[in-house]
Amino acid sequence: MKQNALPPRAEARPFTHETHGLSRQDDYGWLRAGNWQEVMRDPSVLDADIRAYLEAENAYQEQQLEPTRELQEKLFAEMRGRIKEDDSSVPSPDGPYAYGLKYETGGQQPVFFRTPRDGGEEETLLHGDSEADGKAYFKIGGASQSTDHKLLAWAYDDKGSEYYTLQLRDLATGKDLADRIEDTGGGGVFSADSRYVFYIRLDANHRPSRLFRHEVGTDPAADVLVYEEKDAGFFMGVGKTQSGATILIDIHDHETSEVWMIPANDPTADPVLIAPRETGIEYSVEDHGDLLYILTNAGDAEDFKIVTVPKDNPGRGNWSDLVAHKPGCLILSHCLYKTFMTRLEREEGLPRIVIHDLAGGGEHSIAFDEEAYSLGLGDGYEFDTDTIRFSYSSMTTPSQTFDYNVETRERVLRKEQEVPSGHTAADYVTRRLMAPAADGETVPVSVLYHKGTKLDGSAPLLLYGYGSYGITIPASFNTNSLSLVDRGFVYAIAHIRGGKDKGFRWYKDGRREKKKNTFTDFIAAADHLVAEKFTSHDRIVAHGGSAGGMLMGAIANMAPEKFGGIIAEVPFVDVLATMLDDTLPLTPPEWPEWGNPVADKAAYEYIASYSPYDNVEAREYPAILAVAGLTDPRVTYWEPAKWVARLRATKTGDSLLMLKTNMEAGHGGASGRFDRLKEVALNQAFALMVTGKA
Repeated sequence: MKQNALPPRAEARPFTHETHGLSRQDDYGWLRAGNWQEVMRDPSVLDADIRAYLEAENAYQEQQLEPTRELQEKLFAEMRGRIKEDDSSVPSPDGPYAYGLKYETGGQQPVFFRTPRDGGEEETLLHGDSEADGKAYFKIGGASQSTDHKLLAWAYDDKGSEYYTLQLRDLATGKDLADRIEDTGGGGVFSADSRYVFYIRLDANHRPSRLFRHEVGTDPAADVLVYEEKDAGFFMGVGKTQSGATILIDIHDHETSEVWMIPANDPTADPVLIAPRETGIEYSVEDHGDLLYILTNAGDAEDFKIVTVPKDNPGRGNWSDLVAHKPGCLILSHCLYKTFMTRLEREEGLPRIVIHDLAGGGEHSIAFDEEAYSLGLGDGYEFDTDTIRFSYSSMTTPSQTFDYNVETRERVLRKEQEVPSGHTAADYVTRRLMAPAADGETVPVSVLYHKGTKLDGSAPLLLYGYGSYGITIPASFNTNSLSLVDRGFVYAIAHIRGGKDKGFRWYKDGRREKKKNTFTDFIAAADHLVAEKFTSHDRIVAHGGSAGGMLMGAIANMAPEKFGGIIAEVPFVDVLATMLDDTLPLTPPEWPEWGNPVADKAAYEYIASYSPYDNVEAREYPAILAVAGLTDPRVTYWEPAKWVARLRATKTGDSLLMLKTNMEAGHGGASGRFDRLKEVALNQAFALMVTGKA
């Protein structure tokens, strides 16, 4: 391990903050650019002192990992070799066409295409690589066809800042119209007559606060403001029901929602409120004729239920239960078709699809037998159909796409993920463990390893975790993990509190004043994997990103001796300062998730007790690789930069500590599918290096 270069040291510029009569000192707050909004749009305006520090850290990281350069290239080649480069989705029917997405050999960006259903040649609608040509960063934020199939609304981000430019393409000519709309949230929704497009515009603080209606072929400066959300604590989105009859304005934070509707065939009508927001009540809407079908947790339905209500009188007092609440069985989503309804639900940590006959009320389900697996329910485009599409995979089984006839119950395999370099599922073992937590709960852990790996405590192990916002990390097939597993690693996912793996209660027990359960669950998973002889503590590399990166910072402070290395990607580690700063894009909408330290002293003290940056101590830490994105609007670059600066100034011992800032990307890292693999290869090379396998 090459460590002969001295690491960079950020200058300490002490500043004391006072809140609720409590003081905290921040020596590295200067790394937060005062003009951060401008930097999101134009990284070249970053302050010279900040840029110099970030570039010095990048140079140090490159120097330290230089001995793994050949290994990184080999890992990259392996991972790329498992990707079918000329891959294509199964096209989805929509009226006279079937629409799909594919990649070309060597291509980094997707190609959107359609094929006439009555025969005819495939037509390219949007060629991602051509659009990305000459750009250091490029990401398509969505592409959707108009109802009359004459236009394509598509959006792109070429900074990584998630400010998307929306364009309208004439599919007859392949040329974009002059209707160029800046600073959108990405994508647009067409009215039934294809004359109008609805879209969300972001404000100066990157908040999706205003819904506009644009008339195709007119100057966007004349666009009509349809709805403005003035509460900075709420996000806003726009969509359409499966039937296509209703345009929905969805306003929500992490625990409360409100939906307004506009008839798709009367797009200039004023929005109609379905049910006013009520703290703690969530709901999502589909329609069928004169009825709305609503998925909600109203009425103490913690794991959600489905209700119906007349579209012309949709208030909460008129809701009637259709699918009753069943404790422990979490309904994740629902979709309405002409003769049936589907819902995706999870019980005991495993998903299933349920088909509900609208006429008779009968139900049947689709489920699988593996110990751990992932199930996805596709939306499709058509309402009048008897076929749904779903995907299935497990940690050993490549993704499979099925068409399922709800009448005959026939299941047709339409596509199976190809692994060009070869994959034999029987060579691998997947298991589901239950790790005991200190308070009596049990934490599910999904495990993958090669059948030849000895489980005697000597194997290195990569333990992944997230545990926030109710997001469940599926036990799905991941070709990238095979590079580690084939080298003797055990790959494990800890399904910790803060996700919804064991129902909505699992989420509530890992947020706000119970957030520390997320961290102790992850540590309990590590302990159990050691107790069961999968690995030893000094052989565990912990991995998490974004809110999972906060998890990495927390466990680094709480139990550094239980991990040999930590990979923290775009880590949310300066939690207290960020939750106190209501000018940042996500702060007010995040208060229901973490607590509001501005208004609540108890919330301030609780967040301060675990915020990774605020709890760095003079002690030995495991080897750490932190990764940031300069134009990241979600976890701003200065959070990992400040964290690494304080760690470097405070920690004892000589463990490796590195910060890599992508100077041309945001939250998701590199935008191209192969460029992203280079970042994965770097992470894996670090894991192999710190466990002595490089």
